[in-house]
Amino acid sequence: MKFTELKNSIAEGAQSVYLLQGVDAYFRSKGEEMIKEAFLQFPELNYASFDGETLKGSAIGEMVTALKNYPFMAEKRLVKVSEFYPAEGEFNAYLKPLFEDFPSTSILIIVNSQSKKGVDLKRKNAVTYVDCNKAEPETVARWIYLTLKRAGITCAADVCEKIAAWCVSDMARVSVEVEKLITYKGSGELTDEEAEALVYKDADYRVYQMTNAVAAGNYTAYAEISRELRSKGYDELAIMNSFLSFYRNMLSASSSPLGNAQYAERNSMNEYSVKKYREQAKRIGTEEITRLCAKTYSLISDVKSGVTTPPTALKILESMIFFS
Repeated sequence: MKFTELKNSIAEGAQSVYLLQGVDAYFRSKGEEMIKEAFLQFPELNYASFDGETLKGSAIGEMVTALKNYPFMAEKRLVKVSEFYPAEGEFNAYLKPLFEDFPSTSILIIVNSQSKKGVDLKRKNAVTYVDCNKAEPETVARWIYLTLKRAGITCAADVCEKIAAWCVSDMARVSVEVEKLITYKGSGELTDEEAEALVYKDADYRVYQMTNAVAAGNYTAYAEISRELRSKGYDELAIMNSFLSFYRNMLSASSSPLGNAQYAERNSMNEYSVKKYREQAKRIGTEEITRLCAKTYSLISDVKSGVTTPPTALKILESMIFFS
């Protein structure tokens, strides 16, 4: 399920195993908090936490034992494990019997930031998978709108969309910025000018704007954003690496037979980003992207090996992109 569905799921009753997995730290921590608030009583007696890095082989048995203990004066005992990526053999030996006959008095919360290590836990029996990857921009904008509304602040939909974009849909960032806006505004209408002045623009967002300008062939917009990034510590090599990442992502997305949603899940991306990469790749052309990707890589290699200087390499690349 998506993170936004977790609240309704909790209202319907507890699940045995919650897997909170994805790159968005806000969703992971907020999901854990929601489960604890709903089901945990007397945490000093009915809660245990484990570091997944230390649970290797027979050590997993310690967590299994904790789950089999009865809660004290409460309905549920909660056990949390972070960054837990058991191998297939470890799962079969220690967890499979537990998951097939899970104690009705316990809840296991697994909080993982990655998805490509160890056994695929989200496909195992008794596991309720909560997708904690970055939400779509529309979902983030809607969250901003509703959160401000609950605080007594009205905000136009397009302004909420801008705030989401400035924070690159990172909910940890979004939640901090929205709290700042609530503290500043108090009540009334939040204007576009106020949001523009108060919300910090993530460097990743400016890189995203820069690569969009590259895709559109808009040299004026590119030059303006490039100057701003360099004033914030980005050097020529960092900008060229941004180009390389952009071209590689476009090639990978455009050549994959997977649908947008499936590709996004496999690569810990959001569906909107995949859609945009494919649209840009279609407009530029695979052959041209391949050429630019190879040339960017070659210029970066020349800089690192001392064949050319970073400013010269970036000028060559800009000429190829905008003026060839």
